[in-house]
Amino acid sequence: MSQTIEIKVPDIGDYKDVPVIEVLVKAGDQVEKEQSIVVLESDKATMDVPSSHSGKVKEVKVKVGDSLSEGSVVILLEQGEVAASAEPSSKQSAVSAPAPAPEPKQTPPAEPPIKMAPPPPPVTNTPPPVDDGVSHASPSVRKFARELGVTISQVKGTGPKNRITQDDVQAFVKAAMSSGGATNGAASGGSLGGLNLIPWPKVDFTKFGEVERLPLNRIKKLTAANLGRNWVMIPAVTYHEDADITDLETFRVLTNKENEKQGIKITMLAFIMKAAVAALKKYPEFNSSLDGDDLVLKKYFNIGFAADTPSGLVVPVIRDVDKKGIFELVKETSELAALARDGKLKPDQMQGASFTISSLGGIGGTYFAPIVNAPEVAILGVSKAATKPIWDGKQFVPRLICPLSLTADHRVIDGALATRFNVYIAQLLSDFRRASL
Repeated sequence: MSQTIEIKVPDIGDYKDVPVIEVLVKAGDQVEKEQSIVVLESDKATMDVPSSHSGKVKEVKVKVGDSLSEGSVVILLEQGEVAASAEPSSKQSAVSAPAPAPEPKQTPPAEPPIKMAPPPPPVTNTPPPVDDGVSHASPSVRKFARELGVTISQVKGTGPKNRITQDDVQAFVKAAMSSGGATNGAASGGSLGGLNLIPWPKVDFTKFGEVERLPLNRIKKLTAANLGRNWVMIPAVTYHEDADITDLETFRVLTNKENEKQGIKITMLAFIMKAAVAALKKYPEFNSSLDGDDLVLKKYFNIGFAADTPSGLVVPVIRDVDKKGIFELVKETSELAALARDGKLKPDQMQGASFTISSLGGIGGTYFAPIVNAPEVAILGVSKAATKPIWDGKQFVPRLICPLSLTADHRVIDGALATRFNVYIAQLLSDFRRASL
């Protein structure tokens, strides 16, 4: 006897209304348990939704462009025989009433068109007639709008029944930035704080030669929106310091040689994470966030690290770094970096950071000015170490010098405090025994 099962989106953390970017099955397909059926893309990673059961696809309930949350029905699956003791997961599937014996006609749906981003809506100074309280938008979209400083009632919705989507908010911000946040030369006093910027230049590049137009992927578009907000809203200053890591690098190489047979390879990032935690404990203002007129001091030490991927920059988070040893940190950073490159990071693996490290050591560079990752108040940039002649009081000696670039929110951290923090990290890396004090 056949039975119809609803296959639902499993627990995906705190994320809601995550867009569908690919549908992997169609009506009539035979799927196996744990086989991917759709692909979702959050602001930082893609996620495959697996089938909790095996069977024949009776109906696909979603299409590309739909937004799904935990518990959303993805497909209806038909099983010929179901064991009496089988109970679907409460978070992934639910068994409906038995289907009629005759199998319904199955017509494979046409391939859904890719949903294009809506054109940027016009930005005006005239308050819209729609009240913020009745604007049709999900809680996650409203939160996204608040983070970008957008009044939700100013955004025109393009979703079903004029529902405001995340793409609508992004398009609104893009239009505001293109027009400088003002029209007719008047300051907007809106989401960009009335900066009254001149319009973004409109250029027909084809007049000068051959061009190729490539659309930004979703991760890069959202990263651009977040970084643009952070750059405009945070009065940030970058402080530079050199760390002498000669002795630490010697210890790192020796330790790797001793553990070569076990396949363990310690990276400098693990030591920098431990040094950062020691500095955060000494200077707790760096382990905080602004919340209105309050400063939230965090008692946990979760460190994010920037990972370069083919789709763009993502920031996995190592939790409770203060409670983990160097070998644990090496293992966890390696695993998260691999997941990031494959686009398999889960939402909760990119949340909860209290401080971020952006290391370019494996690529090159000398110094740079990283952008603070809101709502954090500081970020540490690490560039490639180089051997330099250092005067020891009697002669020049070769020392391995690692450039550090600390960007801090000046509303919370002044120059003297930032310099002390940077100098302290450099001291820890120069003599790592200090980290145990």
